[in-house]
Amino acid sequence: MNFVEAVTTCFKKYVVFDGRASRAEFWFFYLFLALLIFVVSMLCFFLSETLGNILLAVAVLAIFLPTLTVHVRRLHDIDKSGKWVLLALIPGLGGLALMIMALFKGTEGPNRFGLLPGPAGQEKLP
Repeated sequence: MNFVEAVTTCFKKYVVFDGRASRAEFWFFYLFLALLIFVVSMLCFFLSETLGNILLAVAVLAIFLPTLTVHVRRLHDIDKSGKWVLLALIPGLGGLALMIMALFKGTEGPNRFGLLPGPAGQEKLP
């Protein structure tokens, strides 16, 4: 999976909590998020404070659900329940724990959450 496929998949599945997300999909989407936040931050720097805050709020609202769903699907790929995403509510350590879990290799073959993500497992978009 390349960068563009990962980003489009995450936005196509922005409310799909079932299934699995590969490491490549997850990390390419996080690269996209970092680039997006950088661009929005630069725009906020040059815009008025009010307009910058509105732009930042719109960006955060636009990426909230896709980010949450890709986290849940990434947890499913390592055969963990999506409830583990609640670790993010623990300041500092929770987010770090989720990022470390996202580094783990997914389970080989089908698991209780579905087929392998991508063409290898023949998973189809809804």
